[in-house]
Amino acid sequence: WARGQKAATEIIRQHREANSGAYPETVAVTLWGLDAIKTRGESVAIVLSLVGAYPVREGTGRIVRFDLKPLDELGRPRVDVLASLSGIFRDSFANVVDLLDDMFERTAAADEPIEMNFIKKHALTLKDDGVERPAARLFSNPPGDYGSMVNEVVGTGDWEESESLGETWKGRNNFSYGRNEGGDGSTSGTARPEVLDLLLETTERVVQEIDSVEYGLTDIQEYYANTGALKKAAENRKGIDPATGRKKKVSLSIIEAFGGPEDADVPVRDVEDVLRIEYRSKLLNPKWRDAMLEQGSGGAYEISQRMTAMVGWSATADVDNFVFDQAAERYALDDEVAKKLQQSNPEAFNNVVKRLLEAAGRGMWETDEDTLDKLRELYSEADDLIEQGSSKTNP
Repeated sequence: WARGQKAATEIIRQHREANSGAYPETVAVTLWGLDAIKTRGESVAIVLSLVGAYPVREGTGRIVRFDLKPLDELGRPRVDVLASLSGIFRDSFANVVDLLDDMFERTAAADEPIEMNFIKKHALTLKDDGVERPAARLFSNPPGDYGSMVNEVVGTGDWEESESLGETWKGRNNFSYGRNEGGDGSTSGTARPEVLDLLLETTERVVQEIDSVEYGLTDIQEYYANTGALKKAAENRKGIDPATGRKKKVSLSIIEAFGGPEDADVPVRDVEDVLRIEYRSKLLNPKWRDAMLEQGSGGAYEISQRMTAMVGWSATADVDNFVFDQAAERYALDDEVAKKLQQSNPEAFNNVVKRLLEAAGRGMWETDEDTLDKLRELYSEADDLIEQGSSKTNP
C-alpha cells in the first residue's frame, strides 16, 4: 500500500511536469495476477491512489470496501483509470474486481464537480450518449479466454501498420467485469467497446509493473503484446501533434516492483529508458550473448525470441536505431557467432536474420544497402540449411 501510493504520486508528478502542470484525465494500469501476488497488491494500490481511495478493513483484517477520500483531503482531481486485467488476475481475484467495480460506480455517482472527478466526467459523457454501464473500468479478454493475440500476429508477421496491433488488443480486451455487470441482463464479461473507446481516447499514460529481476520487458512477448499494444490502441485515438506531424504519443511508465524498503522512493521510468538499459545489459551484451551460445539450441532460441520481441516493441513503442545496428553486428554479421547459431538451432538463426530484415522493411531500422544485402544472403543460406535438414529427416 505504501509503495503503491508513492508510485501513483510520482506518476502524477512526472505527468504534470511534462504537461505544464495539467493532471492526466485517464491513466491505464495493468493488473497482472503474478505481479499482484508477488507485490501483495501494489498495482491495485496504484489504482486506488490515482482515484483517491483507500481500503477499509473489518475486525478480522479482511478488506471489505474501497472508500473515497474527501476531495479537500486529496487535494487534486480524481484520475480516471482504465484497469487492464490479465486473465489470471480476472479469474484469481474476482473479489478484488468486485470491490474495484463498486468503487468506480460510487465515484461516478459522487456529488463532486466534474473538474475534480474525471471518472464522473467521463461517465456523464458516456451516459449522455446512451451508453450502458458508463462507470465500467475493468476490462479483460472474453470470459474463460486469455491473451491479446498480438504476440501471435507479430510472430507470424501477418500485419501491415502498427496501428492494427492496437486494434487487435482492443478487440480482445473490450470485455467489462465486476459486480455491477448483469443488472441489465448481461453477465460479467460483457463487451463494452464504447466505454473502452472513450477510456483509450482520454488515456494519457500507461503503467506497467515489472516484478522479476530475471525477466524484463525485452525477455518475453507478453509485455509488448499487452502493455505496448494498449499504448498503441490509445495512440490510435489521439489527434495529430503539430510538433511532429504524427499522432500524439502516450507515455508508458515502468515500475520495478522489487527490492528496497517500503519507505524508499519508488522509481518510475519511461519505457524508452528501460528498453535501452535492458538491451545494453542483455541482448547487446557480449557476455550475455556468449552465455546463451554456450546453452546450445535452448540459448539460440532465447536469442531468437528476444529478436521477435524487439520488433514487437518497435511497433508499439520506440526502439533506438543503435539497438538494431548492434544486434545485427552481434548475431548475424559476426561470422563465428552466426556459425554457432546455425549449428545449434538453424530455425532460431533464421528468425534472427528474418527479424532484422523485417525491421528494415517496416522502416523501424535505418541501415545501408550493403548490410541488407549481406543479411539477405544469410537468410537465403539459412533457409537452404533448414530445407536440407528437413530433407534428411524426411527422405
